[in-house]
Parts: sequence; structure tokens; C-alpha cells
Amino acid sequence: MQAARYSRMAHPSFLDYRRRLKRSARSLRRDPTPAERKLWFEFLRDLPLRFSRQKPLGNYIADFYCASRLLIIEVDGDSHFTDPGEAYDDRRSTALEAKGVRIIRFTNLEVMEQFEAVCQRIRDTLEI
Repeated sequence: MQAARYSRMAHPSFLDYRRRLKRSARSLRRDPTPAERKLWFEFLRDLPLRFSRQKPLGNYIADFYCASRLLIIEVDGDSHFTDPGEAYDDRRSTALEAKGVRIIRFTNLEVMEQFEAVCQRIRDTLEI
């Protein structure tokens, strides 16, 4: 039964799973930030569309990924607002968007203090 479940979750081959990211992704799933935890447990996991947490996609790990909509949701903490962090995010976004993946970003602060607005923006993006 497990094999059948996972075969339905396949995403396009251009987003191949990288085994070398498995350990990092697992660690990130076990230790989410408070904002990631809130977004997952209070909203994303109950949506009618399936999301994966800390999903390896190509050479990157997405915070949240909806394969059926080719949508990544990123929740950015302080490290994303440094010059190297912003440069990395730009390269990553360019590479993934070139493959047809959409990315929406929120700050930790937005998730924690404007939760309903964040959820509404996600609903609007998903058209649900």
C-alpha cells in the first residue's frame, strides 16, 4: 500500500529527489521554526491539496511544497535578510521558477503576527 501512495505523489522529473538532501530535510522537519510549525499545524496540513514539509527539490529544500500546483511556500527567518542569504534565495528562486515552480514567501513575523492574511494569500494563490 505504501508504494502506491508514494507513486501518486510524483512531481516532475526536473525536480528530482536528491538523496544527499534527505538527512537535512528530515532534520528540518523534526525541528521546525515556530512560524513553520504554526503554518503547518494550523493551516497547511488541513487543506484539500496535499503539501509536503521540507521537500528536497532539485538541489534545494523547500519549506512547503504542493506538487499538484507546483507551488513552494517559504517562511523566511533572519538569515534570509543578509546579503549572502538574499543572493542564495535569488539564485534558488530563479532556478526553480525556470522549471515552472511558483514561489511565495513570508517572513516569520508575517506568519506569527498576520496569520489570517498569510492564509488568505495562500488560498488566493491556490484558488481555493
